Amino acid sequence: MRKVLLCLAALFLLLPFQAFAEEAFAQGQADELRQKLNTLEEQMKALQKQIEALEKEKAVAAPEAAAVEEPPAEPTGAVAPWLELGGDFRSRLDYLKGDVPDYFQFGVDPATGGFLPTPVSGHDVKNETLLTNRLGLNVKARATEDVQVKARLLMYKIWGHETADPLMNSGESPFFADRVNPFDGSVTHVPQDANLRVDYAYATWSNVFGQPAWFSVGRRPSTGGAPSNIRQNKEKLGTAGIPNILVDYAFDGLSIGYAPYIEALPGAYAKFCYGRGFDAGWESDSVPDLDDVDFVGLNIVPYDTENLHIELQYNAGFNIFDTMSDGFTMHVNPATGLPAAPGEPFIEVTLPVSANLGNIHWLGGVVMGKVKENLNLFVSSAVSRTDPTSTSTFAFADFTGDGIPDPVAGLLNDCDPTTGICPTDEHTGYAIYVGGRYDIPATGTKIGAEFNYGSKNWISVIPAADDLWTSKLGTRGKVYELYVIQELKKKPISKLGKAFFRLGYQYYDFDYTGSNNWVGAPKKIDDLDNPMNAQFFTPIEKAQDVYLTFDVQF
Repeated sequence: MRKVLLCLAALFLLLPFQAFAEEAFAQGQADELRQKLNTLEEQMKALQKQIEALEKEKAVAAPEAAAVEEPPAEPTGAVAPWLELGGDFRSRLDYLKGDVPDYFQFGVDPATGGFLPTPVSGHDVKNETLLTNRLGLNVKARATEDVQVKARLLMYKIWGHETADPLMNSGESPFFADRVNPFDGSVTHVPQDANLRVDYAYATWSNVFGQPAWFSVGRRPSTGGAPSNIRQNKEKLGTAGIPNILVDYAFDGLSIGYAPYIEALPGAYAKFCYGRGFDAGWESDSVPDLDDVDFVGLNIVPYDTENLHIELQYNAGFNIFDTMSDGFTMHVNPATGLPAAPGEPFIEVTLPVSANLGNIHWLGGVVMGKVKENLNLFVSSAVSRTDPTSTSTFAFADFTGDGIPDPVAGLLNDCDPTTGICPTDEHTGYAIYVGGRYDIPATGTKIGAEFNYGSKNWISVIPAADDLWTSKLGTRGKVYELYVIQELKKKPISKLGKAFFRLGYQYYDFDYTGSNNWVGAPKKIDDLDNPMNAQFFTPIEKAQDVYLTFDVQF
């Protein structure tokens, strides 16, 4: 139709053209001829606009057909020029099994208030079908030139529950400190309920004073750092990332960064980070004061390209609390008011932060890269060093019989239950993490393997890691993991459109107790038959997790 109209219009407008030309040449009026030709050109343009308007009206009348005929050239997440939306959904099935060795449960004699360890026989614990759903919604809003806000909301729950009980309460004392109950640093990263909660929300001012620098403040994107993105089948976080062997914790804080152009060091940048782990609240003359718990870090990335990423970090925590910032929920026997032994009736009691135990320093980093585009390799390692005070925690029993509750444990140290004296020994720990993933683009298959090891006194800040037993990079012992990712070979519609299955297997082999716990001295698993090595948490010697996920990213 469009071509027919154009042809008719051209013939109609050309009819008088010969007469105009003869008259112009006959009279020698070239200027008049040019004016008429310009008029003809303007008429052609007006006709073209009318035809385009008719076609637009046709498209509005049949929008579905127009959408099929003219799809967008590239997937996009833009709702408006200043706003982008995205997210992810995951449904997951886990088979969890653990071996509890023979051990002594920490206890208190209700008659004397003295130390009374209770023997517990070794046994198995398991959850054969733990099913979870997780939904994440991402928002990126540009407010002004060089200022933007990013936010992520997360819902993570167990099928059929609005609590974390099926994972965290096994009918006996908890297994690991980072999986006792959801708290500020791990909320949204361990199953809880169907509420959407803020994972991160922060504002960034870029190009500060016209320089390659930025300032960012808010709830930090300090989880899921490199190289965990390889196993999660995600893109590496940008300058917001932190090596996840050191930090995988939802902090509130700020960062100041600088990214100079250095030809020999592409992508290089550095940033200073600060986070508040606990606010001590009001000071009072009637009770001993607590100190705020603060963390600082210096992150240096000397090289950052698609094929090679090198990242180094130093961080420190000051006035470390003796329990989670929002308190530690424990099972207490209502008849005795003491920690409930396995099989005893119990009520839940939340113990708040009661002491500052000292400082911890960390140094580590990660190197990751690609070999021939298909093979992703990484190595990551770190060391930790404690600087304890003589302060202790868990002062709920009178071991010495003087009528005053006695201390139990400090920062990676045990107090003497007969004297109440807490040592201030410093301890150094280390960890290493290696692995890789081989991608087969033709089939969308990705095969990965990982191994990590943590020493006796290794401690990190990683309770938000995506592991159900305990954050594997905080293990005092060895963890092996194998997985296969199978992507659906479908054309993406959204900007980050991707769907895949992931089948994996984790095997934990614990050498010492207290993985991911900074309170009390670690004990060798083989020495738990000694009553003087009585445990507050139920120790695990071996653990397995077979998992299957269906992930959709959009």
